Parts: sequence; C-alpha cells; structure tokens
Amino acid sequence: MAVKDRDRFSTATRIRLLGEQTAARVYRSQTRRQARRPRLTGRAALLALVLCSLIVALAYPIRQYVSQRAEVDDLQREKRQAQERVERLRDLKARWQDDAFAEQQIRQRLHYVMPGETGYVVIDPNAVKQSRADRGAADRPWYSNLWDGVDKSDALDQ
Repeated sequence: MAVKDRDRFSTATRIRLLGEQTAARVYRSQTRRQARRPRLTGRAALLALVLCSLIVALAYPIRQYVSQRAEVDDLQREKRQAQERVERLRDLKARWQDDAFAEQQIRQRLHYVMPGETGYVVIDPNAVKQSRADRGAADRPWYSNLWDGVDKSDALDQ
C-alpha cells in the first residue's frame, strides 16, 4: 500500500492536480469578475459624455455654416445674373448709338415716317369687333393710346 500511496502522491500527479485546481480557481474568479463587472465603465461613460457634449456644442455652428454657405451661393448666382443683365443692357445701349437701329425702332414703335413718305394704318375688321379693353396698350400705336386717353378724360368731364 505504501507504493500505491506513493504513486498517488507522486510529484507529477501532485503538480497535475495542483494545475487543475489552480485553473479551476482562475476560471471561477474570472467568471465572478465578469458577472460583477458593470458593462459601462467610468471611462466609457466619460467618453460618451464628452462626445455628446462635442456634438451638442458643434451642432449650431455647423448649421449656421451650412446656411451661410447656401446664402453665399445664392448671392453669387444673383451676382452672375446681374452681370449678365448689365452686359445685355450695354449691348442694347451700343445698338441704340447706331443711327440706323434708332431709326428702325422709331419707325416700328412710334409709327413715324420720313419726310415725303406717306404713312398708312391698316385696320383689321376683326380687331374692330374686339373691345378696346381686350387689346393691350403695347399692341396699339402710341397715338391710339393718346386719343383714348383724351376721349376718356373728355367723357369724365361730361
């Protein structure tokens, strides 16, 4: 029996048993620590708080920046449109400096005739049927508008 006890308590067997017991203790302590350990540590909570604070602190300035960029883009577009309009007006002004263009526009818009020419106004029979209120003032010669104004003021006096 002494031999069997000796095998039973040999160094290799004791070391193996000691290792198994130690491993079991380590495993139990790790599982206990993990069970007790909170999921959100203090560092993680502080980091989350800092990130939320940064987001809240930067939200308004970022919104202002985006809205101001949009306003700048709108103003630049308006500036381009204004510059294009100025260029068109400059071209038109240069065209009016030409006597031939001015004469053409005067003849067309004001129905002027040159000395020695005879001017005619052709009245469309269908146009007479329409009321004068239906026709726009821009569609008629200037002198028709003038006489209409005189007729209206004369009608008011009576």
